[in-house]
Amino acid sequence: MYSINSVEDLQELNPYIIVGCGGGGEKFSNLEGIETVGFLDDNPAKQGKPFCGLEVASNLSDLFESTEANTVAIMLPIGAEGTALKYAVQALANGKNAVVSFRSLSLSENESLLKLAEQNDVCIKEISPRLDVVRKICGVAPEKCCEVLPKISYEAKAPVIFVGGTSQECGKRTTTKSLGIEAMKRGMKASIISTDEMGLEQPTAFNFRAGSLSAMDIPSAILSSIKYVEENDQPDIIFIEGQSSLTEDGNPHPRGLSACILIGADPDAVIVGHRPNHPYREPRGIDYEVKAIEAVVPTTKVVGLSINLRNADEDMTLESFEEKYGLPAADMYSGGAAKILDAILEYLDKN
Repeated sequence: MYSINSVEDLQELNPYIIVGCGGGGEKFSNLEGIETVGFLDDNPAKQGKPFCGLEVASNLSDLFESTEANTVAIMLPIGAEGTALKYAVQALANGKNAVVSFRSLSLSENESLLKLAEQNDVCIKEISPRLDVVRKICGVAPEKCCEVLPKISYEAKAPVIFVGGTSQECGKRTTTKSLGIEAMKRGMKASIISTDEMGLEQPTAFNFRAGSLSAMDIPSAILSSIKYVEENDQPDIIFIEGQSSLTEDGNPHPRGLSACILIGADPDAVIVGHRPNHPYREPRGIDYEVKAIEAVVPTTKVVGLSINLRNADEDMTLESFEEKYGLPAADMYSGGAAKILDAILEYLDKN
């Protein structure tokens, strides 16, 4: 009843004041047939500056007086629902229609806003996440939008090491834990962040299942994890366990998860795990994974290989992997953490 289903629905509510001078606001103003007469943003750095041909205002009441807007479109990011609600109430109370995109808060669950719109003889509509379409094509969908974490920007003070791999179940968790233990043996303060519900072993700082989050929330969770351990533990080095692989064949679903964790980690260096002759996964191989990782995060470098030799042929030795790929290779089950940590520290020292 309250959902916007077409651009014609929006055109009927012209002209607009748009709250939020970012990607959402620009995208909304560029929709076919949308007439925008004012922009507003809470960020002082944007106020008074041109945005999509108009000057950004700092006060919604001023725009009510200086424009003939019929509707306020509130295009704020996830994490700003409180501010969005404030502007929606202000619009409705001043006799203006409102178009919102709360995502995590459906209008059908907000009776007070609906009553306020009715009392002031205006309407409030939402641009929904269209989960009805997902339900139609997939047969199932979440009850509401899964994207809930606020977006953050954070630059780690300590070096961040990402442990990726060529497939699932290739030794990423064991490698991450082993590197953390080896760093601690050398007197370093190491923080280990596990992105899997099975990451329960010491000395992991904490673990959470990244796969339970939306793709948009995973980088936020990783960045928040890094920020949290730095504020609480002041580590010398941070190790982050990856999930799945960017290139594994046969199972495309978790590959996006791997990319999201990698992007959030924005690592200084990467270790790639590999399990040759994997009994139930289909890795494309080390070459593919190294190229993919360094393409996704061009500022990082794969500096070592963690080889799980459980299913390896007799002629598959650590030396053969080193010769083929030009990277130090080690087996974590045979004390290889020291060798790989040496490679990490040598690379960090040079860069």
